Amino acid sequence: MKAYVIKAGSTSFDGLVQVEKPKPVAGPGEILVEMRAASLNFRDILVPLGRYFGGPIPADLIPLSDGAGEVVAIGAGVTRFKIGDRVCGTFFRNYVDGLPAAVDRPALGSPVDGVLAEFVVFNQQDAVLAPANLTFIEAATLPCAGVTAWHALMVAGRPVRPGDTVLVLGTGGVSLQALQLAKAAGARVLVTSSDDKKLERARALGASGLINYKSHPDWHTEVMRLTNGHGADCVVEVGGAGTLKNSMLSLAYAGKIAMIGVLSGFVGDTNPHTVMLKGGNMHGIFVGNRAMFENMNKAIEVNDIHPIVDQIFTFSQTAAAFQHLQGQSHFGKIVVTIG
Repeated sequence: MKAYVIKAGSTSFDGLVQVEKPKPVAGPGEILVEMRAASLNFRDILVPLGRYFGGPIPADLIPLSDGAGEVVAIGAGVTRFKIGDRVCGTFFRNYVDGLPAAVDRPALGSPVDGVLAEFVVFNQQDAVLAPANLTFIEAATLPCAGVTAWHALMVAGRPVRPGDTVLVLGTGGVSLQALQLAKAAGARVLVTSSDDKKLERARALGASGLINYKSHPDWHTEVMRLTNGHGADCVVEVGGAGTLKNSMLSLAYAGKIAMIGVLSGFVGDTNPHTVMLKGGNMHGIFVGNRAMFENMNKAIEVNDIHPIVDQIFTFSQTAAAFQHLQGQSHFGKIVVTIG
């Protein structure tokens, strides 16, 4: 079968190469999935650059955690799926429910093989049915970005409720899926970006507050103005240290910050004094478990939510997909079709 691997020791995109590998076989309790599409997350460009956890990878690795496909074979004892089912793999292996330290569980695309291949085997406990209203391309955006957004909004701390204000930073995959899910929950959503055109596209998705952070470097003041001094009940914080000060100042009393990413780097003002004074709380979000994925899928189906796809690349254009993500001009998810 065709697959991509990142070569051991890779420190550039030159380490991403297409190869031929043996077609895997479903063993007891496993399903063989013919992959139809896979999507990229920020972590996926760090792996070939040797900048993800642990540095350069020690052995060749199939990249990407997020994908969707069709079950084409099942092993002995499989009860959760049948041939023909449309499925997604879960980001973490062996993480069905509960909230233990997810970092102790292997994740697809690093440290274990991911989904950028024609066929992938999953243990039946490490997969979910794709939402019935989505295409393979749309469903491929969910395992990391979608579950992360759902965890941030609906599981960590107090779930977002109708009438709440949710602040999302930027217009990448997590932020736009959080916008869509928050709107479905009845929340008001504010969006930040440095691009007015992207902000207008966010408005079309239902955002009611638009903040250009280049025009307003102290953008927390705009959050407070737009909310009449109330602030954000939930901040979907994908920036990290570089944006955390403004996120804390944007927080409503007793609000929550879902700490997800490091897109703005590791240097900034992270003094938690503001959170203390506001009686707020901060939650570290590292994707989530299968139960979250399944609950999110129900919400996606009931509300007919369709994830936003920025650009679709063919399998042979995978390197260009990685470069497009690195350029950070995208609005929503970047997807590679397979087969």
